[in-house]
Amino acid sequence: MKGQAAAGIALPPLPDDLLRQEAHAPVVEGKPVIAILARERQALDRANARQGRTIRFYTDLTSRFGTRR
Repeated sequence: MKGQAAAGIALPPLPDDLLRQEAHAPVVEGKPVIAILARERQALDRANARQGRTIRFYTDLTSRFGTRR
């Protein structure tokens, strides 16, 4: 990694959206459980979409700059 830093490769910043954590759906007393479950599934869908964007971002970086393992 020291060689890459010396080579002056500047990686793009990580998109702000990819740094965000998805909160659980709030549990509201008196609301039907199915409504809470539906909101929780929507939150999970958002989190999964964000993970997909993270993977695409990383894949794009590795295709442009290569990786070493």
